[in-house]
Amino acid sequence: MNEKNNRLLYDYTLAAENFNKARGKAMISKLSNIMNSKQDDLLSFNDVKEILKPDKQIYMGMKTIPVHLIVGSEGRYRDFNKNFHPRKEFMRTRWENINRAHIKDIPLPAISLYEIGGAYFVRDGNHRVSVARLEGVQEIDAEVTSLSSEINITPLMTTDDLRKAVIDLEKKVFYEKTCFCELTGDKELNFTATGSYDRIYMHILDHKYFMNLDEPKEIPFSDALVSWYREIYKPIIKIISREKLDLFFPGKSTSDLYILIVRHWDFQKKNKGRSYTVTTAARNFAHRYGNKQRQTTRSIRILLDKLFKREIFNL
Repeated sequence: MNEKNNRLLYDYTLAAENFNKARGKAMISKLSNIMNSKQDDLLSFNDVKEILKPDKQIYMGMKTIPVHLIVGSEGRYRDFNKNFHPRKEFMRTRWENINRAHIKDIPLPAISLYEIGGAYFVRDGNHRVSVARLEGVQEIDAEVTSLSSEINITPLMTTDDLRKAVIDLEKKVFYEKTCFCELTGDKELNFTATGSYDRIYMHILDHKYFMNLDEPKEIPFSDALVSWYREIYKPIIKIISREKLDLFFPGKSTSDLYILIVRHWDFQKKNKGRSYTVTTAARNFAHRYGNKQRQTTRSIRILLDKLFKREIFNL
């Protein structure tokens, strides 16, 4: 009886020490990534799904999965860090119960995972993955549902990395499909949001439609693209540059601002008439939605430029 009690005490003590060790690792990792907290975060499955937009899923059945390829969670991504170490004290009881089962070699039900882009996300079994990571378990049995993706996900990826990978793929597809670089010589049509190249493609198609209204024959897409680029895109980019609108929107590219300003311009024309100019729309957009501190800085800079020019003129 005493031996049984001693063994039970040992199991409880060891599980408690292991949880403390895992919590300690989580705290150290948080401090190590204090300048970039996203590096310490598990990926959210729903965020990844929103970025990748998979169009189909297939039930794959039971599989043995490398633990290091489990990079995120459907619902508990805030409770664990990137290495599945527990972040919160309230998780202790369940975590220790599962760890004691591992210590005693008690078999547990298989976990449930989603697979997308070669990486796995926990649907059910987050604590079991966490214990497996701490105990150095290399593989784990799981019931897997696979979702389609053209993007490969690596264990160290953040959502920002994933979004950039999607944007890079969208750019590659757009440039190849439209021969954009060959026709315009522009390699710098860059965006920070997914789906932007599809919007540009629709802008070109709209421009092509209006061009065709005055032509007896169908205008080639390539001609419409060049016309759109020269007559619409580049003039608006020049307005953005001249008005220094990028200062109002840190982190946005000039191509991002093109899409935002055109959308704002279309909305304003519906309310104020077709005589409402794109320059006015651009200024109005910056005033309404731009960084207020940047607006003040820009106003001071313009005032100083005017004063400096006046002083030069008076010399």
